Amino acid sequence: MLPSQSLLHAVVFTLAVLQALASDTFIAAVYEHAVILPDVFDEPVSPDDALALMNKNMDVLEGAIKEAAQQGAHIIATPEDGIYGWRFTREAIYPYLEDIPDPAVNWIPCTDPTRFAPAPVQERLSCMARDNSIYVVANIGDKKPCNSSDPSCPCDGRYQYNTDVVFDPEGKLVARYHKYNLFISEAQFNYPKKPEAVTFETPFGKFGIFTCFDILFREPAVVLVSELQVDTVLFPTAWMNVLPFLTAVEFHSAWAMGMGVNLLSANTHNINFSMTGSGIYAPDRARTYYYNMKTEDGRLLIAELDSHPRLSPAFPPAVNWSSYALTVKRFSQNDHDFRGLIFHDWFTFTELTKPEGNLTVCQKDLCCHLSYKMAGKQEDEVYVLGAFDGLHVVEGQYYLQICTLLKCKSTDLNMCGQPTETAQTKFEMFSLSGTFGTNYVFPEVLYSGVQLAPGEFEVMA
Repeated sequence: MLPSQSLLHAVVFTLAVLQALASDTFIAAVYEHAVILPDVFDEPVSPDDALALMNKNMDVLEGAIKEAAQQGAHIIATPEDGIYGWRFTREAIYPYLEDIPDPAVNWIPCTDPTRFAPAPVQERLSCMARDNSIYVVANIGDKKPCNSSDPSCPCDGRYQYNTDVVFDPEGKLVARYHKYNLFISEAQFNYPKKPEAVTFETPFGKFGIFTCFDILFREPAVVLVSELQVDTVLFPTAWMNVLPFLTAVEFHSAWAMGMGVNLLSANTHNINFSMTGSGIYAPDRARTYYYNMKTEDGRLLIAELDSHPRLSPAFPPAVNWSSYALTVKRFSQNDHDFRGLIFHDWFTFTELTKPEGNLTVCQKDLCCHLSYKMAGKQEDEVYVLGAFDGLHVVEGQYYLQICTLLKCKSTDLNMCGQPTETAQTKFEMFSLSGTFGTNYVFPEVLYSGVQLAPGEFEVMA
């Protein structure tokens, strides 16, 4: 007797599900989106006009989601501000916000759109996920009413949150994250009273999620990785590249390596604001990335990742980032140390005056050691070893320890620390280490044109 067609289909489907559950890898996608911005940022528009703009952006995102699903992607991350843009006043952003419920309500907006307040954006995102059988990660705005009994309630009677949402392949809302570490220009939003650590389980690993500026702080970033042991971090961002060290591709790749997790970084694309640089990063290397400061094009990226990177043979061993520096014999310090400014932070510099040698420069508790050999130093180029140990306070407050080998903008030492994008001197080798006070250390290498140099360095134990 032959099995019926429906029974055969059920057997095949069951085997496919079991295979997915047993899969050691998954296909990830991110989309760097050139956001269609509103004409007016400082005055409220009508709800219909707000939705019309958001639908234009979601039209683009839907095309990327369909293409990703057709190429076998299981999950796609889209950027922060990817649906309506940025730089709003508090009043002007209100028509773009929706009430986003707690995922515990078990809601599929695509099939039950009227269960909560009107939510056309959540409905459409849910349908994108459901129609394409893919996890969809998006950034939208949440609004929550409050009253005078709440001493923190804003005077307009509502909280407004920069919010990430995740819909599963059935279209169900499975995660909601309110951004905690707001950038200085985000006056339109409130931060939640407590930082949130949002995770969700999938057939291909445990995921965590946070937004842009959050990556520089212990909560939620370190908590998700070290305490909650997520496998993959979803990272919608609107990242402005700032040379020489806060550049999207380089920093995000280094963060994935330093934290030992996968990172799906989806950036907005706007060259006027130096916004570009998205990627899919594993602990051992960048799997794919995109950086384009020449055109206003978006880009879909797709790559395969290990579902549980800590269990992968390619997972890099644990590193004590200070052990090598602490074993280095203290080189004699240069008597000609000087100060220089990088992105508002005062570094201590010492110049590389010889074609090869060993140098030390210290600031507070941080000492940076450099061994190097130049193949041919250009006479019109100056290189310095720099150290910074302190609180960065410009667009927020976070503590940094930085060791850097830096090319100065000109032979004038007063120009050291200003951005430069070309270099001609070749190094046969250099080894840079520091007495860092934390294990969370992120090694970055920049090339001319601000390109990533993946796998071009090794960690010395």
